[in-house]
Amino acid sequence: MKKSLVALAALAVAGVASAQSSVTLFGVVDAAFSSYSNGSRDPRATVLANNLFNTPAYTNRGSAKVSQRALTTSGYNGSRLGFRGTEDLGGGLAASFWLEAPIKNDDGSEGVATFARRSTVSLSGGFGEVRLGRDYTPTFWNDTVFDPFGTNGVGTNLISTANSGFNAFAGYSAAKTKLVNVPAITDVGGSNYVRASNTIGYFLPPNLGGFYGQLMYGFSEKTKYSPGVATPAVLNNARTGRYVGGRFGYANGPLDVAASYGSSTVGDAYYAGITNKVNTFNLGASYDFGPVKLFGELSKAKNKLDYENQQFFATNNDVDLTGYLLGVTVPVGAGLIRASYSAVKYDYNLPFNYLQKDPKANKLAIGYVHNLSKRTALYATVARVSNKNMQGQAGLSVGGPAFISNGTFTPKTSTGYDFGIRHAF
Repeated sequence: MKKSLVALAALAVAGVASAQSSVTLFGVVDAAFSSYSNGSRDPRATVLANNLFNTPAYTNRGSAKVSQRALTTSGYNGSRLGFRGTEDLGGGLAASFWLEAPIKNDDGSEGVATFARRSTVSLSGGFGEVRLGRDYTPTFWNDTVFDPFGTNGVGTNLISTANSGFNAFAGYSAAKTKLVNVPAITDVGGSNYVRASNTIGYFLPPNLGGFYGQLMYGFSEKTKYSPGVATPAVLNNARTGRYVGGRFGYANGPLDVAASYGSSTVGDAYYAGITNKVNTFNLGASYDFGPVKLFGELSKAKNKLDYENQQFFATNNDVDLTGYLLGVTVPVGAGLIRASYSAVKYDYNLPFNYLQKDPKANKLAIGYVHNLSKRTALYATVARVSNKNMQGQAGLSVGGPAFISNGTFTPKTSTGYDFGIRHAF
């Protein structure tokens, strides 16, 4: 009797499954041999003392360098493993899911332990698509779509590199959401720059004559207290994590152009009446001429403090980050040449500080991809970053170990390369 019940249950499950669209397993495995070299310099000149022995009051310390060679992952495409599926509900409606996990195939330390790349469920139809879960933010799309290197590897444009740090949540400790004894697991709680969690998204339908767009709202999921004085006196405990943004564009033939805006709450102090936000606007475009495809992007982000009770003589602590990108790809037989130039500048809005110049950096990257098939490719990329006026700053790099940056040395140049293979399935 029990066997009969089990058999009937199995047939019932099979019947339900057969009525659904099949689930797709997909992924990318990307591995590269990479090298990084990050150099710092002493910006101060040797100063001779005014004494009989003419001894130096200060001697320039020259330069210092850190370097690393490693087998890395995601130099061309982000390594991942995912599952997606769709069910036709009839009447033009469809339900779908998408679960995508980052993997670290260089050492196997991360796999399907977190679906941090994307974890969404959707309902779509003639009205468009409503998507719930963790997903890319609208403002990140322009940074990656209009970058010939797709924000992967040493070729990643500086707009993306700079914004990664610029958008970090204040007072955030990566240890908060790490799994015990698994330090490589991707942390999802420290920034809304690339992806945002706890979001509701809406996408326009694809039949609008080339126009496309999306809106996204991400909940901070902070506890609200009533009365307000019951709120714990803890920083970043009231509003941090909230995101709201949108992206709208037009793609037709060789032209693709899009603009996006987003606001991410990266810090707050409830009893001080202060909210710290990063507001980002960018505009990107590409045009495919056939022999070459051109890319471009303009970006501006502002890290600002909103005061509930603004002091008349309060110091403006806002920081602006502006940047631009120019890129090109050139098909060559089974291969593709890629190149880009990007630059960023920080403005600390200190009108009376004439001695401290604004930090800035530029980057040149060039690479080649050779397609062995539709799914397998070999690639090589080399890039160099030049930093300027980075006194007291971390400096921007192509990757690898952190610059030697202290009271003596200032970040200056960063050089790196990737040689790798990518297989998609």
